Amino acid sequence: MSTQELSKAQKYGFNKLQKRIRRNTGQAIADFNMIEDGDRIMVCLSGGKDSYTLLDMLQSLQKSAPVSFELIAVNLDQKQPGFPEHILPEYLDELGVEYKIIEEDTYSIVKEKVPEGKTTCSLCSRLRRGILYRTAKELGATKIALGHHRDDILETLFLNMFYGGKLKGMPPKLVSDNGEHVVIRPLAYCREKDIVRYSEQKAFPIIPCNLCGSQPNLQRKVIKEMLQDWDKRYPGRIETMFRAMQNVVPSHLADAALFDFKSVAAGMAYDGDGDTVFDKENFTDRRLVQRLSSTWILTYHSISSISTHNHRNVIYV
Repeated sequence: MSTQELSKAQKYGFNKLQKRIRRNTGQAIADFNMIEDGDRIMVCLSGGKDSYTLLDMLQSLQKSAPVSFELIAVNLDQKQPGFPEHILPEYLDELGVEYKIIEEDTYSIVKEKVPEGKTTCSLCSRLRRGILYRTAKELGATKIALGHHRDDILETLFLNMFYGGKLKGMPPKLVSDNGEHVVIRPLAYCREKDIVRYSEQKAFPIIPCNLCGSQPNLQRKVIKEMLQDWDKRYPGRIETMFRAMQNVVPSHLADAALFDFKSVAAGMAYDGDGDTVFDKENFTDRRLVQRLSSTWILTYHSISSISTHNHRNVIYV
């Protein structure tokens, strides 16, 4: 259903949703200084809900932002069988946005190099990243914008903890692998469920992501289901976990490279957290504690049951 066909109540709900996503996007851009005056931003457009929403939000903010910046949408046509080549050009022509379609047959390379039945995502991702970096340089782009949202960042945090032994997520802003570009994630504060609703109501021409026939990323799927279950049963938990990523206390972890534990001694200056970390906890409902414990135990067994023979393929930067 298009926005023109919505009822008055539906339009009110849509406007609230749009404002929330726009506000969250603008806040992330401001917090991490993602966009500066004169930037030429290459928006990576896959044809999925996230990248469509990203482009839509950046176009909206471009009209009222205190700085001037350019947008150029870029799509990589990897020559998967059945890829609908006409959809994105027609959509972008209608929008009137500058764009470039890159045609590179990475599909054949991946199929040649990866044994049948193995996931192709890791190699495909590396090839795609290299092509996009090269394209950004050719186009004179100063920033590369990706459509990862808050849920993607949390999923990656848990993937790295469970499979990679690292406390690491997706940063909202980073320097590209080749050191030549700044990569930004303006949707870092946006909830996936908001993006799903928004893309449905905007009727974006979604291109399916299963054209390559690759096996689904089972580890990420389990993490996603775990977080979705928590979100349903314990409203607010996802928000709290994301806030935790923005309130890191190195002195209360165990990384000696981040905090000088060897020098800790009596008489040192109080660091603001001290040994009161547990004093504020107040679990008065024993049944809640039991449910929380059960959730972790079930999650552990669910994840342990999945083969991790190729776990390095799911640790994302």
